[in-house]
Amino acid sequence: MSTLRFKALAELPFRNYRKDNAVEVPKKLSELFCENVFSEETMRAYLTKEAFTSIQDAIKKGSKTPRNIADQIAVAMKDWALSKGATHYTHWFQPLTGSTAEKHDSFFTPFESDRAIERFNGGMLIQQEPDASSFPNGGIRNTFEARGYTAWDPTSPAFIIGTTLCIPSIFISYTGEALDYKTPLLRALSALDDAATDVCKSYFDKNVTKVTATLGWEQEYFLVDSALYQSRPDLVFTGRTLLGHSPAKGQQLDDHYFGSIPTRVMNFMKELEIECMKLGIPVTTRHNEVAPNQFELAPMFEETNVAVDHNSLLMDIMARVAHKHHFHILFHEKPFKGVNGSGKHNNWSMATDTGENLLSPGKNPKKNLQFLTFFVNSLKAVYEYSDLLRASIATANNDHRLGANEAPPAIISAFIGSQLYGVLEELEKVTDGKLSPEEKTELKLNVVGKIPEILLDNTDRNRTSPFAFTGNKFEFRAVGSSSNCAGPMTVLNAIMAKQLRTFKGEVDDLIDNKNLKKDEAIFNVLREYIKDCKSILFEGDGYSEDWANEAAKRGLNNLKTTPEALKSEMNKKFIELYEELGIYTKRELEARNEVKLEKYSTTIDIEAKVLSDIARNHIIPAALNYQNRLIDNVKGLKEIFGDKEFEPLAREQMDLIKGISANVAQIKVGVDELLAAKETASQMHGQKQAEAYCNDVKPRFDKIREASDALEMMVDDELWPMMKYRELLFTR
Repeated sequence: MSTLRFKALAELPFRNYRKDNAVEVPKKLSELFCENVFSEETMRAYLTKEAFTSIQDAIKKGSKTPRNIADQIAVAMKDWALSKGATHYTHWFQPLTGSTAEKHDSFFTPFESDRAIERFNGGMLIQQEPDASSFPNGGIRNTFEARGYTAWDPTSPAFIIGTTLCIPSIFISYTGEALDYKTPLLRALSALDDAATDVCKSYFDKNVTKVTATLGWEQEYFLVDSALYQSRPDLVFTGRTLLGHSPAKGQQLDDHYFGSIPTRVMNFMKELEIECMKLGIPVTTRHNEVAPNQFELAPMFEETNVAVDHNSLLMDIMARVAHKHHFHILFHEKPFKGVNGSGKHNNWSMATDTGENLLSPGKNPKKNLQFLTFFVNSLKAVYEYSDLLRASIATANNDHRLGANEAPPAIISAFIGSQLYGVLEELEKVTDGKLSPEEKTELKLNVVGKIPEILLDNTDRNRTSPFAFTGNKFEFRAVGSSSNCAGPMTVLNAIMAKQLRTFKGEVDDLIDNKNLKKDEAIFNVLREYIKDCKSILFEGDGYSEDWANEAAKRGLNNLKTTPEALKSEMNKKFIELYEELGIYTKRELEARNEVKLEKYSTTIDIEAKVLSDIARNHIIPAALNYQNRLIDNVKGLKEIFGDKEFEPLAREQMDLIKGISANVAQIKVGVDELLAAKETASQMHGQKQAEAYCNDVKPRFDKIREASDALEMMVDDELWPMMKYRELLFTR
């Protein structure tokens, strides 16, 4: 009997019915909201008028905070934090590890032999100095060049977790290069603001002074009992099960989706929501997802930078709260073979400081033309930079999920619904040049004017589309559940900024040099964009082989693997885009590409080591143990019944013995081949190394898994060392 597996299973009833894990919400969630956030309301209470105005200008206008004002803000922030029981502070940042990072420093400062104070000033608020060479940097920082800086980002509010004041920050090298997710995101958001505001002011509303990109993410995840999790080395070290036979019942009956939430899970969700409310994360939706033990939560829309911070913070909180309820949370995109994986849909739009959603039609033709302008430009941006969008979601984990009949394919396309597609077809017919009075009337009344009515009864959603319009936003569905939203959001906002710049230049050229009216110029440019981007518009089943063939005819790339996608990321066109907008230098982009490739190779390398270890030290010994029992049984039958009667009585046992031997041999050969391929790949570097791990190492996993899963169905259940899917996926 496998002690570890059965001991964990024996603890399950105790864990499932513990009364002390019950959670009661202490008061209205609205009263808890932002309780531990240095919010605008808190700032008003703690800051002088001068300091409050300064920090609001920094948030809304991007202006710098003078040092004397920073000192005032720091003192106020410290006083507020101390009133909440805080003892330490940290610059909370998002390095390229994929998780968050923090270095805690105490407010405590001795100033005489027996006296001390709590100290925190503007310098401490604005900057800290972690070791930049110890984080992924793609060669920007050598081991002997340790210095890097975290710098306060005032656009995202400080918050308290436990006894620590957390200050959202960017992370840069000593020489100024970005080493995190937040820095390029802020640059992209600034570029979009400039470009979108320019278009709004020039053509639609002179009162617009700022455009903010908005984001609403949807976080999917699995919950596994912590004891069961600890009994699976593959889950512990890789986040996914490298072995495991599918259970008789999985998700075939669709009975988990939107079903009644188990009590134990509900207690976890309640406590999670309480902590989210305190930290200003406006989560509003929770439900069971399709796969067993899979769940989802989603918040209200927020400004993109804050939304990204909140999602990263949420993932930290989820892990902590899950631990209290004896769960381990799995963010891996595909932790279990044969059941749906997890994504993180990024719902994206743009909003003006006058209160308008630029991807929502209005009540008159002018507002609808504004909607069409931003809608069509969004499609054109995706058309021009589809491979860059694909690269933004490329990870070893997400490769398991994309196109697996639960997530969009790796081919980037857009779904807009048949009604809006019809509108674009009408716009495509616009006369080249000046419009006649009849054409203007037709466009404004019968085409543009009817958009709100069309969207009231929009076409059914298409879950197979990577980039779908869903009424007043685009849903980037292909983002992986473990990813930082900042990556894809940096790309999406950057390509939109570039596209809007191009659009304005073309419209102004028609107005200045062709003497066209403003609306005529806009219609003419949009018409050409519609012709260009029709190749990415697809309304059908993205999972089908027919679409893959059709996409190839349309010239769309199907970058199925991360190495393919990351190779395309270094296209000269993409480098020039980033340099023009000031989002990345070529050096920064090359460094990030190197970090991503190294992370991909390292992920596969770790999985290969773990799989080899489990196969040799867990699976083969268990199989041989059971085989020896069978051999003893056969010997006993032969001894009792003799040679003549023995054979028919022992036929099944003999077949099992042969089957075990064949599968053990397959595992042994498979592991030897896997380790040899891994060793060869490990000697390579960069793109070639990632391709070797993808094409030569990773495919060898299948042979080992096939034999192991076959053995799982042969070996006595009490001898099998690995926690089975039926046990992992149906914890209540």
